[in-house]
Amino acid sequence: MNGSLRWRIILTLVVLLLGAAYVLPSLPSVQKTALSRFLPEDKISLGLDLKGGIHLTLGVDVKKALDNTLVRVGDDLRAVARDEGVMVLKPKVLGGDKLEAILLKKEQQQALEEILEKQFNYLNVESKVDAQGGKIKYVFTPSPEYKKFFAKQTLDQAVKTIRNRIDEFGVSEPDIRKQQSSNRILVQLPGLNDPERAIKIIGKTAHLEFKMVDDSVDMAKAEKGLIPPGRELTVIRHRLADGSYSEKPIVVRSEAVLTGDYITDAQTRFDQFNQPYVSMSFNGRGGKIFERITGENVKKRMAIVLDGKVYSAPVIQDRISGGKASITGSFSTDEAHDLAIVLRAGSLPAPVKILEQRTVGPSLGQESISKGVTAAVVGSALVLIFMLVYYGFAGLVADIVLVINVLLILAGLAAFGATLTLPGLAGIILTIGMAVDANVIIFERIREEIRRGLTARAAVGEGYSRATLTILDANLTTVIAAVILYQFGTGPVRGFAVTLTLGIVSSMFTAIFVSRILFDLYNSKRAADAPLSI
Repeated sequence: MNGSLRWRIILTLVVLLLGAAYVLPSLPSVQKTALSRFLPEDKISLGLDLKGGIHLTLGVDVKKALDNTLVRVGDDLRAVARDEGVMVLKPKVLGGDKLEAILLKKEQQQALEEILEKQFNYLNVESKVDAQGGKIKYVFTPSPEYKKFFAKQTLDQAVKTIRNRIDEFGVSEPDIRKQQSSNRILVQLPGLNDPERAIKIIGKTAHLEFKMVDDSVDMAKAEKGLIPPGRELTVIRHRLADGSYSEKPIVVRSEAVLTGDYITDAQTRFDQFNQPYVSMSFNGRGGKIFERITGENVKKRMAIVLDGKVYSAPVIQDRISGGKASITGSFSTDEAHDLAIVLRAGSLPAPVKILEQRTVGPSLGQESISKGVTAAVVGSALVLIFMLVYYGFAGLVADIVLVINVLLILAGLAAFGATLTLPGLAGIILTIGMAVDANVIIFERIREEIRRGLTARAAVGEGYSRATLTILDANLTTVIAAVILYQFGTGPVRGFAVTLTLGIVSSMFTAIFVSRILFDLYNSKRAADAPLSI
């Protein structure tokens, strides 16, 4: 055995061992054995069509997001005008995407309109009328171009936030797509064990605010609707021993002193009573704001409000520096963990509503797997028998590399964390056919060289030399097509592209490299002029 052949055998054995190491963890019979402790944790993930899971259609309330943005735009307009010496009353949002602002001094009209033109040119003046006391009432509407841009931006941000939450939740290969024309997002979560919990995480807006509690308000009057200006009645949650929640009314100041926009991290922690809570870290600016607020409100209660509900309202004992805060709200461990997830992933730009929910049952997935496996086994068996009968020893070589090829494809799926779907199964079966094609091209070349009078050893060398370039050219174009499918496709189409690409790379390695080793080993033990069964 020459040195080149020895190194090629060693390399092939290393690849085979790695392939087996990544395939074995996916076998149920291996998963609970002592061997599993020495194997990688990566397994072959099955897609929604094979494993079952949930399919959600989410409707994004873009109008609500636009209203929230108009509130911020109004505050910005008032702040910019004040810096320029122009007095504007606090703007308010009207129905129909309109923003109303009142200029206090008519003589400042030109100055205000210059500010609008320079910094708020996406607002159109729908009406401008004189009001009592020399005031001017403006009504603005966002331009159509801004509305279109805003809707796209809102959907993009919602998809990003939902993807971050799903990734944190630990679902592999989720399929999340937006439908721009209908403000909808499609979500597919394969193999989910707790769909209701995932739905809660996805749908939570997670708008976090810190508001000061007003304990001076008479609660009896507040519950009758007699609330002082600048205050609002809400509820504080308390978890009972049986896991349910009670809600008590509480009055807080309407204006938030700090929001969750400054959060950089959130983690689940446990106090001395083993009660879970959520610890948060603010960025530099948020930390300074939080320190100032706590310093100015010592011995007062601060409410931590998430999506309009107060989770806790602790008394501030001292100025809190260091940019950290916590939410202690009688959580279960799962609830604290889920809250930390949505705070880390950021708040949704708009409320989302589940328009459609479908569950793909595991029985359908198992049936699909069984049929796909049956098709693959029957097809492969026919191919193996045909190659053995038609090419003799060479057919046996083709059969061996075909089995290795399938092993490496499955190992690649597990190692790269790709998801196996029904189209993916089709990709594997297609790859098996392509791998056989490569062997057929090589074998026919070898036959031609033998008919020309070359010895078996020389014919093998010439056959591989001449056929390799042809095989590489043919597979390269398929790889390019697979890359395009992956780039522009979604869900199952991407799964097909991944398995096809893995299959092509694997088939070229086995058909060109591994099968040549088997021929060289076979010929090295025989006389130079011995005939070859092909």
